[in-house]
Amino acid sequence: MTNPNSFRGEASLPLAGSPRLLRPSFAALVAAEEELGPLFALVGRAGAGQLKLAELVGLFWHCLESREGLSREAVGNAVIALGLAEASKPLRVLLSQILQGRADMPAR
Repeated sequence: MTNPNSFRGEASLPLAGSPRLLRPSFAALVAAEEELGPLFALVGRAGAGQLKLAELVGLFWHCLESREGLSREAVGNAVIALGLAEASKPLRVLLSQILQGRADMPAR
């Protein structure tokens, strides 16, 4: 795994004994939105404390840089093992990226 680039909104999530990179690319966010609904609504639910565990795991699943050797159930089990407080750390990074965009993008 490469180290997460905070300027790109990347985060790390410990899975199967090693950290895995969460990269909120355009393709990953589109796939997450197709499954979970509008991203603004997802962010709103998270801010209101209404984000469901399945939504959290779904967002992580779609943002994983590599799913090799993982199942979605394993991602869910890893989130449960971490606890919601610890899992909220990479979630905050991803949600910030969704709302603020990349810091390294040139202004137009």
